[in-house]
Amino acid sequence: MQKIETKHLQTVIADHTQDMSGRVVAITGTTSGTGYVCARELAKLGATVLLLNRDSDRSVSARQRLESEVPDGTFVAITCDLQNFASVRAAAQEIGRRYDRLDALCNNAGVMALPDQATADGYDVQMQTNSIAPFLLTKELFGLLRRSDDGRVVNQSSLARRGAGHDPMYFGRNGGDLGGDGSPEDNAALRGPRWQRYHQSKLANCTFTYGLQQRLDERGITTVKALLAHPGFAATSLQTNSASTGGMDVDSGLMSQAQSAEDGALGIIRACADPGARPGDFFGPEGYTGFPGRLPPEDLLTDPENIRICWEGCEAAVGAFELGVSRCPTAAVIPPIGPDSLRAPVATVTVRRSNTVARRVVDVAVGPVDVERGS
Repeated sequence: MQKIETKHLQTVIADHTQDMSGRVVAITGTTSGTGYVCARELAKLGATVLLLNRDSDRSVSARQRLESEVPDGTFVAITCDLQNFASVRAAAQEIGRRYDRLDALCNNAGVMALPDQATADGYDVQMQTNSIAPFLLTKELFGLLRRSDDGRVVNQSSLARRGAGHDPMYFGRNGGDLGGDGSPEDNAALRGPRWQRYHQSKLANCTFTYGLQQRLDERGITTVKALLAHPGFAATSLQTNSASTGGMDVDSGLMSQAQSAEDGALGIIRACADPGARPGDFFGPEGYTGFPGRLPPEDLLTDPENIRICWEGCEAAVGAFELGVSRCPTAAVIPPIGPDSLRAPVATVTVRRSNTVARRVVDVAVGPVDVERGS
């Protein structure tokens, strides 16, 4: 396939990011695609970047490439397999042993249109990888995020978020019994049971985000914000991984309409590093490709019933999400911040970028499986 021109990366970096020195960012799925680009660019801005991936030759190679591209960057590999809840919990424990604070968690990794299979934990492979495991990772790291003066939870969704509302069955421990694999015709047309499971998982990224922000608002917690992004239609290994299992046809000419992985990563980069990001912001192109603007969420994403189904399903799978309790070994429990409390940053640095003055914030991304980034 012909190389795709990157159009918006430099503008976003110049106008919508800030100095990240001293900040710790965790990103899932950094072996290629949007996660790799996000890790590279945040390291260039000065962040310590935790690379959350499944152990593999690809993860080792990707870290070496990142270190070569950003010689002054700090990259730390953390083993995290999103298809294994025990591995996710172990990754959170490892981060808690190494760091007393996490400034941003970027739930980026994902899989698309895979066969109707269960993980070792019994859940649909797409729902666990894309949604339930990121919910668990965020829950386990929330104590560290609360120790930041600007903690960010960044969830990568997809154009596939659009469609029907949530059905509780997709959150159940019934992987391998959710409609089968569909016909070749269905898969080539991006429809059928594989794509319905994918849609449910990407909608869950959204309903998790807005449910979390609602809970933060209710508790008066202003030092952590939940943000959402989508990559548009970006050319990454997500498509080739799907095609290798029969989930789609990458030779149909569809990929000629895609934007680059760099442009696809800009939504999560803005969510992690934009000094003007507000709680609940949603960054991404208006259509399939384009500049990652601030988007209004569709009603489906903020629907109370959809949020209820997502949160009840995820908590049934991995336990209650206690916003006031740290589950990390070195992160002390921090009492709730009242709505009238003054914000007291751990450290504030004024930086000047593109003729604008901004407070330094932090962002983080977290990464798991060796499957792909940026759904």
